[in-house]
Amino acid sequence: MSKKIYTRDGLMTFDQATLDSAGAFLIGELERLDQTLHQPLVTVTWHRDIDIRTDVTIGDELSSFTNSNFAATGGNSPTGKSWISKNATSVPGMQLDIGKTANPLNLWGQELAYSIPELVSAMQLGRPIDSQKLEAIRLKWNMDIDNQVYLGDTDLGVYGLCNSPNVTASNVVNGAASSPLWANKTAQEILTDIRSLEIATWTAAAFAVAPRQILVPAAKYPLLLQPMTILQGTTPVAPGGSIADYIARNSLCMEQNGVPLEIHPVKWLTGAGAGGTDRMVAYTRAYDRVRFPMTTLLQTPLETAGLFKRTTLYSRIGVTEFVYPETVRYADGI
Repeated sequence: MSKKIYTRDGLMTFDQATLDSAGAFLIGELERLDQTLHQPLVTVTWHRDIDIRTDVTIGDELSSFTNSNFAATGGNSPTGKSWISKNATSVPGMQLDIGKTANPLNLWGQELAYSIPELVSAMQLGRPIDSQKLEAIRLKWNMDIDNQVYLGDTDLGVYGLCNSPNVTASNVVNGAASSPLWANKTAQEILTDIRSLEIATWTAAAFAVAPRQILVPAAKYPLLLQPMTILQGTTPVAPGGSIADYIARNSLCMEQNGVPLEIHPVKWLTGAGAGGTDRMVAYTRAYDRVRFPMTTLLQTPLETAGLFKRTTLYSRIGVTEFVYPETVRYADGI
């Protein structure tokens, strides 16, 4: 709680907490104050990297989906094709097994509160405290969702896009410098690492889905912006463009899906791999492959209690759903 402090000459002052509560501070006569609100330096990328499941509501406590498995007996042999004769009296049937996966939808909330004198003082200063606090709450909401999408939550025991135990992880191989780190690898060796991850993901998905996105640690992404060089025999040749450009145009994704491979930096991948190593993620951003259930940010009616006005902003935030975990794969040690 703020307290008043008196000086020896009888003038009353206020401590810093009191002044900052309304954003009031001394401005010199010859000082030109920039009224722009400069928020903390924060970046969130969850909008870019995952599709949102919007059918959930604020009243739901779980989000779930099903996966089906088929089993069929052959005709002449149990593992063969379903041949039958025209005089057959017994025809093999299809067996179906449906499994359900459920994840919690947790309630998120922040209270927006301010006193009427605070509001009037802030408006008089040209810095409305209500809108500033609202922007701060929206920023916190986005930051929490960003972390939840990629890493889940250790307190709740849930996982995200970059650390799910249901996704297979493997280590990249050493390069010519006897190191798996991209900082010690050539452009051709980095290309090999990404192409190997693409092929492994495509193979695990029964060759039905080739990954469309690659996520790499933000600190390693600049290495992909170096000029691309490839060896023709023993001679290095520069085909033009960066490593990322060359990989995007000459990828399995381009061959199978007809679109360039997307490579994006993600801050949460630094140290996300086994043993604290940096991790790379290959996946397909599609609603029926991997998605994130959540509701929009809602707000209760503004209430007045004495000199204070209060409202609560709230939302349901779920857990990253891997509908087909086979379409996602990790590579560690880069």
